[in-house]
Amino acid sequence: MTENAIFQPSRDPLTIALLVLPQASILEVASALDPLRNANRQLGHEAYRWRVVSPDGAPVPLTCGIELPSSGPLSHAVGAEALIVAAGYRLADVATRPLIHDLRRIAPRFALVGGIDAAPWVLARAGLLDGYRATVHWEDLEDLAASHPHIDVVPDRFVIDRNRVTIAGAAPAADFMLHLIRTRHGAALARQVASSFLATVRKGSEPQIAPEAQEPALDPRVAQALARMEARIDAPEPASDTAKAVGLSPRRLESLFRAALGTTPASHALDLRLQAARRMLTDTRHPLAEVALRTGFSSPSTLSRAFRARFGQPPGALRR
Repeated sequence: MTENAIFQPSRDPLTIALLVLPQASILEVASALDPLRNANRQLGHEAYRWRVVSPDGAPVPLTCGIELPSSGPLSHAVGAEALIVAAGYRLADVATRPLIHDLRRIAPRFALVGGIDAAPWVLARAGLLDGYRATVHWEDLEDLAASHPHIDVVPDRFVIDRNRVTIAGAAPAADFMLHLIRTRHGAALARQVASSFLATVRKGSEPQIAPEAQEPALDPRVAQALARMEARIDAPEPASDTAKAVGLSPRRLESLFRAALGTTPASHALDLRLQAARRMLTDTRHPLAEVALRTGFSSPSTLSRAFRARFGQPPGALRR
């Protein structure tokens, strides 16, 4: 998959610097670090080391409301073999110009630079993914591809391309770390670590939302309909077309949706689009007209009416 020396068998300790941005998820941090801790426990020695840094060296506020201690600012990452950035929400606020400048300047000092969840966006803004194959959380795939045409964006769980790794979220972060452990210390250790967390070893090329991840009791035709809706946020189709595509009558599909999800296909599709609009309003600086276009609404006013009905406030109030 890669010729990067990090992914070769080695007895030498490997140090990873994890740059955690404000409003990242604690699950991203745990998924990145706990497999390494467990690997050290299984091996009986410190094969993996890590340091947590923040943009300014201060504790980092996470989405769950707690603050994550930091060992120092980004400059303290120097000396590690790999720099991995973890980011979640409000990138317009946390991905500041000084941070982008610092990342661009410091990146050549690492054998591997990567990003978890929304962090590939940050790397892209720094120009660190131009000419690379990359992934990002599924909610941001289309936006990243449209905004950065020089990046080959794919919907994988994680992607390693030369000296870059992009990771689609918290669970794929654990997948990537298990892959790293396997390449350096063998498949048996990777399985032992995965078993400790009651997890399985998954490939980076697997889809972010795999069919087996669906609710076991979910009718396969409902699962197909859900997948169609999620893939058509910007160009929604009538519920009757969705029903036809999965081989059901509109009435039968509605019955299955009510039984499984407690809602109708049309309502669920609308909610998906409004949730996508909400994410764009809070996490990007796209104009309202652009948000409406990307979420399948005919105009900003149409989006505003639906948004107010769903969330109790207009889009502008949320953004403020």
